[in-house]
Amino acid sequence: MPPSAEFPINILGISSMLLIISLSFILMLKSQRIQQLSQTMRYLKKSLEEMDEQAKLIVRTDLKLNKAQEELDKRVNGLYAMQRISQELSKTLNQDEIFRRINQEHITNIGFQKAIIVAKNVQGTLQIRHSTGFNEEETSYIEAGLIEKGIYAMVKEYNSTFSSISEADTLRKAKHIITAITHLDSFVLSPISKKDGYYGFILLSNSSAETLVSEGDEELVAILATHIGQALDNAELFEATYSQHQELERNVLARTKELSDALNEINVISKRKTDFVSAVSHELRTPLTSIKGYASILLSEKLGVIPEPVKERLGKINKHSDELTRLVNDLLDIARIESGRFEMKSELFDIRHAVETTIDLLSPQLKEKSITATMNLPQNLSLALADKTQISRVFINLMGNAIKFVPEKTGLISVSAFESTDTIQITISDNGIGMSPTDTEHIFDEFYRVDNDINQKVKGTGLGLTLVKNIIRAHKGRIWVASRLNQGSAFSFTLPKAAQTPLESAKNT
Repeated sequence: MPPSAEFPINILGISSMLLIISLSFILMLKSQRIQQLSQTMRYLKKSLEEMDEQAKLIVRTDLKLNKAQEELDKRVNGLYAMQRISQELSKTLNQDEIFRRINQEHITNIGFQKAIIVAKNVQGTLQIRHSTGFNEEETSYIEAGLIEKGIYAMVKEYNSTFSSISEADTLRKAKHIITAITHLDSFVLSPISKKDGYYGFILLSNSSAETLVSEGDEELVAILATHIGQALDNAELFEATYSQHQELERNVLARTKELSDALNEINVISKRKTDFVSAVSHELRTPLTSIKGYASILLSEKLGVIPEPVKERLGKINKHSDELTRLVNDLLDIARIESGRFEMKSELFDIRHAVETTIDLLSPQLKEKSITATMNLPQNLSLALADKTQISRVFINLMGNAIKFVPEKTGLISVSAFESTDTIQITISDNGIGMSPTDTEHIFDEFYRVDNDINQKVKGTGLGLTLVKNIIRAHKGRIWVASRLNQGSAFSFTLPKAAQTPLESAKNT
């Protein structure tokens, strides 16, 4: 082959080789591109799958949130409804009225359509006390079925809230019976308990099986059952308290009548006693006056000289006549004060002057026993409003008693006064033999005398302090004693304070 022919062939071979190399390079680039695109496709597919899962998760979460929101709204509405029911139940304290106050609106607000309340009647037997959403025939049928199948005993034995969604094996039979008798597939049952134990139960339900109950429904129904139990306890407590109050009122009326009758009888007896004492005292006065008069005439020897022994006996007659006269006067005064026939005068009374006069009057007895009597009265002590004669008798009696019971030579008697807004309190205290609590309790009783050595030696009637008490009470005052054995006594009494006169006001300023 000539050289000129080989040259084109070489050029063609080189061109083909270059073309093959170019095509190979292009194929390699396309292969790399295809791999990149495949990798991108796989990444996109994975991303889409992840996005799909996230979308599904978001949807599921949204559904759960919606369901939770619905459940929360239902529970909030149920709690509001429960509050209204509780307020309604608290308005009555009658057990029958408690059941009547639960109506269809309350049941609907809780989230149910029907209700049955089983509770004990007056005889203590369980029966349906309230029903909502059932007619009379259905209620009777359900009640008979519940009794026949023994559901009451099952509920009492389980004694806890359960529902149609409860999974406990022990409740399977009870759930089946309730569903079969009531034809309700969705219900909640909760026992009603009082302080003294199981009392019945409440059953709330929905007609449609699609309306499922939840644990929140169980809690609401349990709360409602608790409210009903508390309302029944309150009603029972009120009825018991009211019954006791009525019984107590009847007893009080009966005792009041008995006391009134007894008081009337005592008043009659007291009046008879007062009349008798007055009559006897008046009858005694005449012969006593005559006896004392004759004895005085004989003692004066106007009818002739009498022997000394006779004179001594006449002196005793005269002395005892004076004692009997004082006794008769005391009896008459007590009788008149108790009957209201003794009128106390209302005069301005100077307590300081009365005490000084009494000490002066009793000075012979004070000197005889070497007794010290002191006054501890405020400098500007107000005047009292009292009967001068009668209050003077009070001072003489109380100070005379003090003289009798204090020891010789070391005896002390003190008169003090304390002034309040409307009254003046006077206290006569001594360091005498004192009294026991029993004696202080009865010291102002008629004819009561403390049993001690001094009283056994000295005669007395036991009327002095009774008269003192009646005089003070007639002045609207009080009298009392504080005493301890061997430590002395302190007799205190109050008198009304006189209104300050213009002259006294000027002196005080």
